[in-house]
Amino acid sequence: MTKNTIGACVLSSEQIGEGVKHVATQLNGQFERAVVIVVVPGGIFFSADLLRQINFDVLMETISCPHTPGERNNASPIVFHPNVPLAGEDIILVDDAIESGGTMKRLVAHVRSHYAVNSISVATLFVKPGRVDVGAQEYYGLAMQSDELLVGYGLPWAHKSRNLPYIARVENTSE
Repeated sequence: MTKNTIGACVLSSEQIGEGVKHVATQLNGQFERAVVIVVVPGGIFFSADLLRQINFDVLMETISCPHTPGERNNASPIVFHPNVPLAGEDIILVDDAIESGGTMKRLVAHVRSHYAVNSISVATLFVKPGRVDVGAQEYYGLAMQSDELLVGYGLPWAHKSRNLPYIARVENTSE
């Protein structure tokens, strides 16, 4: 029988910190004010670290669209009830990663079609090579070299292990 286990570390806490710093530097050079919409639950860890390094005015919201990591055809409902007016604002959607890009593409399209925003950007710790175009300016810290399944720092495996302070491979092992 095969089971999934947490494998080798792919990104250490230090590498994550450098990726966060890189994204913050990009955003600080681009914005004077923005509405940050955090994709929950995955984007919580990254957004907390990122926002402490942002030096412009930030308004905050959350959005959710549950999915299975790597799933390209996510059809789950988008849950978004903004309390901050979005019309005319620059929007930054913040998530842990763009894996396939399917979910983020849907979120960008949803915000763009339902709210008269000035611009939409996406900020993530990392992107994977097999991702689709999400239809927005992307700011990311790291470009991964493979599409392998990862866990930790907000990324779940079987709804667990989001709280790991690093990112690791999910590996198949024989029992």
